[in-house]
Order: sequence, then C-alpha cells, then structure tokens
Amino acid sequence: MDVQVRGGDSLWSYSNTFNVPLPLIINSNPTINPSMLSIGQTIQIPGYRLQRYTILQGDSFYKIATRNRISIDGLFLVNPGVNPNALQIGQTVNIPKRVTTAIINPRQNYDSQILAGDLEALGQLYPFMRRRTIGNSVMGKELIEVQIGNGEKVVHWNGAFHAYEWITTSVIMEFINTYLLALTNNETIRGRIMFPFYDQVTLSIVPMVDPDGVDLVLNGPPDGSFGEEALKINGGSTDFSGWKANIRGVDLNNQFPAKWEIEAERKPKQPAPRDFPGYAPLTEPESVAMAELAGELNFEKMLAFHTQGEVIYWGFENLEPPRAREIVNEFSRVSGYEPIRYVDSFAGYKDWFIQDFREPGFTVELGQGINPLPITQFDEIYQKTLGIFLASMYM
Repeated sequence: MDVQVRGGDSLWSYSNTFNVPLPLIINSNPTINPSMLSIGQTIQIPGYRLQRYTILQGDSFYKIATRNRISIDGLFLVNPGVNPNALQIGQTVNIPKRVTTAIINPRQNYDSQILAGDLEALGQLYPFMRRRTIGNSVMGKELIEVQIGNGEKVVHWNGAFHAYEWITTSVIMEFINTYLLALTNNETIRGRIMFPFYDQVTLSIVPMVDPDGVDLVLNGPPDGSFGEEALKINGGSTDFSGWKANIRGVDLNNQFPAKWEIEAERKPKQPAPRDFPGYAPLTEPESVAMAELAGELNFEKMLAFHTQGEVIYWGFENLEPPRAREIVNEFSRVSGYEPIRYVDSFAGYKDWFIQDFREPGFTVELGQGINPLPITQFDEIYQKTLGIFLASMYM
C-alpha cells in the first residue's frame, strides 16, 4: 500500500499509525533516506491493501475508523485531498486494510509459473522481501532467490532440486507466506515471536532449483527440441511422473564435486529420467547457480528439502562441524524425523557444502510414500516441517 509524505511525517509515525515494525517499513523503501523525507514522496507500507468504501448516511472518518479498527490518521494518509468535514453520501474513500490471511495457495500442482506469480504477489504486498535472479535454467527460466531479514547469520533453504519433488516448493512457500504474515501482524508462530528472527537472521531461499523439470513432471513435454529430447530420454513415454532430473536428463543433486567420480562410476552413463550425474561436475546451469550462491553468501547453515522418508541426512566424510549433531537432534525433536549421519551417496549439494565450507548442511526428506508425493499429504508434511524451519533460525 502506498502513502504520500505530508509535512511532519516520518517513517516512525507510519510505524505507529499502522502498527508495523519500523525496520519492515525502512526495508520496504530501500531507496528512501528515512531522515530526509520529502513532501509528496511515495512510501510503501507492507502488509496493507487499499479497500474502496462508499459513504453512507451518518458516516464520518471517526465512525469509519472505529468500525474498521484503524487510526483516523491512517484514513487521512490514504485519502489525500478528501475533506473529512464534507463527506457526501455515495462518495468513495479508501480504507487501509491490514492483510491477516495467506494470499497464496500452495496446495495445488505447483509449477514454475504459479511460483513466479506467487512471488510477485508476495513481493508487492511485502516489499521488504527481496527477490533476485541468481541464474537461469537450461530453458532460460529464472532461478529466483528470496531473502528475508537483516541478520548477519545467513540460513539457506532450497526445494525442488529434483523434478518430481515439487511439493517441497509448496511447503517452503507456505512458510514464507506465514512468516511474512507474522512479521507484519506482530504475531507468533508456535508461540515464538518472529521479529527477533528478522533482526538476527537473513533467510536465503531458492524455492525451486529445477523449474524445467518440475514443469515437465506436471505439464508434460514442452514444444520444441527440449520436449523432443526429453521424450527420447523417457523412452517415448509421455508419463513423466517418475522424472527426477533437469530437462536435459541430468540429476542436479548428483552434480557437485564431492566424490562425484564415485557416483559417475555407478550411475547411468548418459542422460536419463533420474540419477545421471552429468559428464562432469557442475555442467548444468542450475547446479552452477546454486554453487555460486553458496560461495557468495557463506551460509551459516544449509537445508535442502527433498522427498521422501522422514529422515535428515547431516554428515559427509566426517567433515561436518560438531555443532551439526546438536542442530539435527533439535530438528528431529521438533519434527519426529530420524537423523542419519552417513549414507552411501555422494555428489549432492549437502555433501559439497559440508566438504567445501565445513558448516552444517542437511538433506531433509519430507513425507513418506512414492514420489511424487500427492498434494493430499501437504498439511501433514507442513506441520512436521514447520518446526524444522523455525529451529533452523534459532539453532
């Protein structure tokens, strides 16, 4: 929601008027100098939308404000030029309405187009949520990173490294919306006040690492050469529900230089619906973008969300730091998931992250069943994962 600066206004006064934490307003207006506001400047207020209201007999700004539980000054701010002493029946005015419910629906087949639309909608409503493109997929789709928070501690989450594990993106997006709501409405999640996390932690989130693969699983092969090649790799079948790789048939979570040679020796030797690690490490633009992101931001910890099994893999070659055990035990406590330190699998993002950065890295396997997990499991998966999201910020 936009307001125009009046004489004597400050971002602090807007924080008081709309009951939104001041740092959220400051971060929603990154090009504005808070100490040098100019009359007529546009300021974005996060977590609010304008609603049109038609004046009825006996209405006044006081009555409208009281009915809607807003301040009179808030009405003045969103109705510049309206004389409150000369309201006319049938006249329309703006009412600032606080958004208190989720605005996205992740409980659906969640492809890259839905993701892009939801991120745009959330960015408009909560402009303190930063978005940027960290690279592009094989087909040129944007790989979007979201950042929320001001803290020096950078915690990274990602989803849909594997195409048929797209439900991980849905779960991450549900938490993003829930977190943004809690921040702007001064609410708690599971009894925890959220704003201290915003101040202490910067969340780095890539909700969908493999948009081409996800779209292939959910929507079928695209027109053109990419779709034709995918059909060949899939043996001519139009059923891509078992497709795990990117559009070129490379398993993105087998692409990292952490004993990659072992995986290359025992996995498919050419593009396949799953498990082909590529002809060399880091050949795919999606895996390159994720590696570069880790190098840029120096994550304090990293969580890669996959499906399925309700387990958490947390070690690699005894290179994980001692505190990783304490963290994974807390993840297990809040979710019921089983911690597993080592597994006979290499070349994953978690493996490479632990190897190269010596920081805690986790592969969190959500849900149980056969991939792709049905969206009917969403609520159960989300409730178990919610504790992990929170614990990753406070541990």
